[in-house]
Amino acid sequence: MRIVVNVFHANLLESRVNRAWADAARGAGAVVRDLYDLYPDDNIDIAAEQAVAEAADILVFQHPMYWYGAPYLMKKWIDTVLTHGWAYGPNFALEGKPFLQAVSLGAGEHEYAPIGSRKYHGPEFLKPFERTAAFCKMPHSSFLRYGAGYASEDEIGMWSGEYVSWLRSTDHLRSHS
Repeated sequence: MRIVVNVFHANLLESRVNRAWADAARGAGAVVRDLYDLYPDDNIDIAAEQAVAEAADILVFQHPMYWYGAPYLMKKWIDTVLTHGWAYGPNFALEGKPFLQAVSLGAGEHEYAPIGSRKYHGPEFLKPFERTAAFCKMPHSSFLRYGAGYASEDEIGMWSGEYVSWLRSTDHLRSHS
């Protein structure tokens, strides 16, 4: 099974969590791509990205939560790569391929609650991505970890193992949004 992990982190080399997850995924045999490194000028090669997506069995979008959403380049990737006539419309090139999201959240889970400072649970911020995946006839699943801003090295190591187990799981292949 070809798992492609598209990492959207503007400072991946400085990231403790996303870098550890990318390394763990790579070590487990996934193809890991640093999109900010591939496109430092933000000029996404649409045809190349579509070819990568078509060759994948599973597409993973790994990123930190930035201002209650994805980093800019991930949003641009979605806006420019998932084109009408290819990803949706008369054709659905990615139909049935899982659209997985691995998201690190800097604050603790207690902050992502109605009484917390974020006012909403973490998965609620992923609703637009769930709908995007559904529109392209792709099942959506997410892997969220809270407290990335202050996680210990032991926690990050544990999360990395959980991440690899989640990537290898077939549960998300059967779930649809």
